[in-house]
Amino acid sequence: MSSTAPEPHDPSDDRYAVYDRLRFAWPDGVGGGVLLITLDDPDRMNATDGAMHLQLSRVFRTIGDDTRVRCVVVTGAGRAFSAGGDLDWIAEQVGDYAQTVRVMKEAGDIVRTMIDCDTPIVSAINGVAVGAGLAVALMADVSVINEDAKLTDGHIRLGVAGGDHAVAIWPLLCGMAKAKYYLLTADFLDGREAERIGLVSKAVAADEVMDTALGVARKLAAGPVDATRMTKRALNHWLRQALPNFEASLAYEMLNFLGPDAAEGLAALQEKRSPDFGGPS
Repeated sequence: MSSTAPEPHDPSDDRYAVYDRLRFAWPDGVGGGVLLITLDDPDRMNATDGAMHLQLSRVFRTIGDDTRVRCVVVTGAGRAFSAGGDLDWIAEQVGDYAQTVRVMKEAGDIVRTMIDCDTPIVSAINGVAVGAGLAVALMADVSVINEDAKLTDGHIRLGVAGGDHAVAIWPLLCGMAKAKYYLLTADFLDGREAERIGLVSKAVAADEVMDTALGVARKLAAGPVDATRMTKRALNHWLRQALPNFEASLAYEMLNFLGPDAAEGLAALQEKRSPDFGGPS
């Protein structure tokens, strides 16, 4: 591990200046080829609001065009990776067709741009990961998680279909039986269990997450660039085959946002109570 502080991105290079909800640094200097991206709203546990969601839908295109970057590490500021969608932002979408269409495009772009970005992506899942933040964490090519961190897809809790990423990748990572269990129940699992079922690459102690993720990134950055990128591109054809399934799940999720269950799920979260979706009492 480098003993020096990460070098901030060059302010004269403004390609990342528009991403003000994300923080960028070069842990080994620009020449090291590893770019560290931090979801940067620690006071709200990096909850995804409209601005951050939009920026996550675009940043991986920018990275793919940056020839200095040989590997990316994505993490969250503070004690969380991302605590899911900001409730005020979600409230703007419930029952609003125009907002739902905007969010649908962005959510699709997060998944598609991560698949199409040939630059390897490593996630350092330092704490809780939910919702759109979880999509970024698990769509990464290599995922390193704090063994005590909690994660859940969580869409069912809100009363909407699991459309952000899970239908595309969870069955490939952990098999259909586990994917159905966790996506239909929205149960939490910790990093140890996530590694055991194959949902993440590695689970390590909390104080080892960043060092481990950076170690993987440095190894990838030091390897043959074209061979590494083309191997990723070929492997991601498995995910491209799943894109019709993903697009269907995303459309179903957005349809649910226009119905009564999403309104009840949001109200329950805001009021910190169990939702009443009309089932047996």
